[in-house]
Amino acid sequence: MGTFFGSGVRCVRAWLSSARPLGRFWREESGSSLVELALLISFVGLPLMTGTVEVGTMVYDSIEVSNAAHAGAMYGMMSLSFAGDSSGITTAARGEAPDFGTTLTVTPTLYYACSSSIAGTQYSTLAAANSACTGSVNHSLGFVKVTTSLSVSPPIRLPGLPTSYTLVGVSVMEVEG
Repeated sequence: MGTFFGSGVRCVRAWLSSARPLGRFWREESGSSLVELALLISFVGLPLMTGTVEVGTMVYDSIEVSNAAHAGAMYGMMSLSFAGDSSGITTAARGEAPDFGTTLTVTPTLYYACSSSIAGTQYSTLAAANSACTGSVNHSLGFVKVTTSLSVSPPIRLPGLPTSYTLVGVSVMEVEG
């Protein structure tokens, strides 16, 4: 066993001594990998990072706009008097997205539907819904729908992409009571 390892060490030493003349060649090439890395980062890494920042910002803003619609609908669903309070719904929605302030457009809508076909006809008044919803198991239900929208400009302007996007959030909830 000792001779096997001993011969391996001799082979490595022989290879290293023969590789010494190549060392000068390797030293002359030592900066090329650094230049290649810099080119790779500038042509691939920077655009990739820029796109990631842009998409991340748009996703964050979109989530905030949707959460604002949900907050407005939560305010309106507490009772019919809250559902009819457009300024209260708007205040609740804008309070959920304070980054946007008054640039956030909030559109609350109160409507009624029959319990047997909630996705069917929407009535603007309770009286119209009560007259249409007949039968022992069919009754009228009130719903508040809050639509929020916001026009945002991307943080980084890139050629070929739009200069602004419109983000929309919608939330529909049944009014209690």
